[in-house]
Amino acid sequence: MNDSHLDVCIVGAGLSGLSAAVFINKHHPEINLLVLEQEDVVGGAMNSFSDHGYQAEWGPHGFLDNCEKSQELIHLAGLEGELNTAPLRRFVRYVCLDGKLRLIPQSPLKILRAPLVSWGEKLRVLGDLWQPPLDDEPSVAQWVEHRFGPALLPFADAVFTGTYAGDIEQLKIDAVMPGVRELERRHGSVIRGVLNKIRGKKKERGKKKRLPSMISFSQGMGMLPARLAANLFARGQLRTSCAVTALEHSDEGWRVLADGEILHCRHLILALPVNRSLSLITAALPTQPPPQTIIPEARILSVLLGFDERAKIPFGFGYLAPEIEERFALGALFSSHMFPGRAPEGCQLMEVLVGGRRHPERLELSDEALIDQAYKDLSQLMELPKPIYTKVLRPSAGIPQLEEGYARLLAWRENMHRSHQDLHFCGFGWNGIGINDMVKEAHAIAERVCKRSSGQRSNEVKGVYF
Repeated sequence: MNDSHLDVCIVGAGLSGLSAAVFINKHHPEINLLVLEQEDVVGGAMNSFSDHGYQAEWGPHGFLDNCEKSQELIHLAGLEGELNTAPLRRFVRYVCLDGKLRLIPQSPLKILRAPLVSWGEKLRVLGDLWQPPLDDEPSVAQWVEHRFGPALLPFADAVFTGTYAGDIEQLKIDAVMPGVRELERRHGSVIRGVLNKIRGKKKERGKKKRLPSMISFSQGMGMLPARLAANLFARGQLRTSCAVTALEHSDEGWRVLADGEILHCRHLILALPVNRSLSLITAALPTQPPPQTIIPEARILSVLLGFDERAKIPFGFGYLAPEIEERFALGALFSSHMFPGRAPEGCQLMEVLVGGRRHPERLELSDEALIDQAYKDLSQLMELPKPIYTKVLRPSAGIPQLEEGYARLLAWRENMHRSHQDLHFCGFGWNGIGINDMVKEAHAIAERVCKRSSGQRSNEVKGVYF
């Protein structure tokens, strides 16, 4: 059995692992590192699909351009010239309410004027100013109703359906929006806290706030991990089809057993989805078990529907349907509106999302049934001819659900980081599931490995965009 010695071993070549490696290389190219990936391709959930001129995604469809670390990563990947951009100020989203698509403005004042809820329900939102913070770990639904009233539940449902494909009765507000919860506790009100932040930002001269843009790449999201991986391959720092079967901790660091080889490393980065990380580390450190060894996941699939120019698809990003609407689809992305080249000339593409935390049974339907049901559902919302192209994508990756016990799991991770300076967790589901979340987390881990930072970071208040 061969032995190799490394400074850093990164397990997982999804976006988090690749990003951590590239950030370490940038600041400390002398560090001897290696990334291991059990699959024969990199990128994890981030991969693109192309067929007969139609281009879709197996995983995320884009990310906002308001994250400095993600912009740095794009530069390091050399992809500035391959960007596709869809500004939120021009593109819109819709929510299905009462069986119709309702446009959601991005401006707070325009939302206030829009006839989405009654004026009495709009005034109830101001009740947030007098509502005391809820104790313990309320669900998203409990928290929204308590602070702003029940009329906003369908909109909250749409937001978290689009992000997690989750159930707002089970998702915990402290887990999915810790920054907003921190504002509430500090100021006694979310509105008061937001106003306080706005007043603080007005003091920053010369910084004009703008709505961000959704960005992707000319050949899809898969371009980013592929380009990052190519750079690492060129440096001899990436192995694919290399499964890690066991970990062992020692005074000198870590031993990683991978395909019959023992890798000795001073730092171990587990850049894996939460559940895969937990299964490996629980066996390696049985005396410090996590509060739970598995968290729920939601799975979705995409039904691709291609149409000719007769399809009356509203302009914008797409729509989401709250559970109260009892629709078959969670929503749909208007892909050929968002980014150019997603459909052949004269054609249009929609990616219809099905399943999620509430309806896993729909994932078991045949392709034919899924296509038929998706088409019927969307035909009730817009004028559509018969599709000229159909395809069902069934991603294997699940979306981590930040539900009961997740806050304790994060606290356990922080404790592990303090007690094991040579162990680092990042990846899908650790401190968020968005691309920007994962890139920022990977950057923080890279800094920690390079001895630049080891403290806890405050929770960021994330914007809510429909």
